[in-house]
Parts: sequence; C-alpha cells; structure tokens
Amino acid sequence: MKILLAAPLLLAFAIGCNDPAKDKPQATTDTAKAAAAPVQGTSYAFSGADSTFGFIGAKVTGSHEGSFKTFQGKVVIPGTDIEKGSVTVDVDATSVVTDSEKLTGHLKSPDFFDTEKFPKARFESTSVKKGGDGGATHTVTGNLTIRGVTKSVTFPVKAQLNGDAFALDAEFKINRKDFGIVYAGRADDLIKDDVVIKLAIKAKKG
Repeated sequence: MKILLAAPLLLAFAIGCNDPAKDKPQATTDTAKAAAAPVQGTSYAFSGADSTFGFIGAKVTGSHEGSFKTFQGKVVIPGTDIEKGSVTVDVDATSVVTDSEKLTGHLKSPDFFDTEKFPKARFESTSVKKGGDGGATHTVTGNLTIRGVTKSVTFPVKAQLNGDAFALDAEFKINRKDFGIVYAGRADDLIKDDVVIKLAIKAKKG
C-alpha cells in the first residue's frame, strides 16, 4: 500500500525535475494578424552560419536539446529606432538536429514537424514594443508558421543595435499543441506541451 501511495509522488517529482520550461517566459499565442506594412530602413542579414535557433523539449524521464541548422533572415530598422523595425526569418525544417539521432528522425515524421509535407517554417514580425518580461529590452509580436499552422506569437527579447551589427537574444516557451504538434509520447513517458525556444541572432548590415 505504501508503494502504491508513493508512486504518484515520485512521478510528480520526476515531472518537476525534468522541466526546462518551468521558469521561462510564456509566449502568448493568438490568431494570426494582418501582415505589417513593409518597413523602409537599413537591412541587417543573418543566417545559420552566424546565428543559432535552438530548442529544448522534455518528457517525464528527461529532456533533449535540438536546433535548426539552416535558416536565413533579415532585420530592417529605420535609422536607430528598433521599435519601428521588422524581422523576418525562413527556416528549413528538414535541417532539424538533436542530441539523439533517433529523435532527429522522429521529429521529421508526421508525429512532429512532418518535414516532407511541411519543409519550411517562417516568422514575420507585426510589431516591436519597448520593454518586456525578465529584463527584456523589447517585446516582439509576429506570425509564426510551423507545420502549416500560422499563429501570432508575442515574446520578450534582448535587442541591441551597434553600428553595422544588430544582435537579438531570446529564451521563452511556446505550446507545441498550438501548432498541431499533438503527439503524446509513450503512456509511461509523456511529452510536455511547452518547448523552450532559444534564439541568438547576430545580423550584419547589408
């Protein structure tokens, strides 16, 4: 009887210990918004060669880190006014890699990103506001398309314009189910809904 009573407590402890998203800011998700008007200004380009687009997913028994290796994007800023700027990025979903070869293959399957059917993901900002949670310099809102599903997401970032370079760092969590990724995992090793997104963008003028 004691073992039966202790089992739920041990499971709850395991779930709490393997939650990398626990203390991360939650991105808010809404219906997609109308595209913003094109921004005129200085362009700063970035790609997987100089920037990183990582993520951390978790289940009851542990977590896995991954990233997208191939992507390219552009930040456009009028003068030095980041709040009037825009950011777009196109991601090759087939370039996903993780710390497990088996998991990498599974993520490309219809259970997750279904990369054969949806080989591309895209983000296009609709607004940039000053300030944000956790010491963020700005809060970005934009339309994110994953697996053919487009949602408006809002998340905090730390952004800095320094001469011919623009840097953006962010770490927040999104709910994978908002984008139709609903695979539950094994009954005894369920996958968590929240996924941590880690961005380190280093964009250069021109």
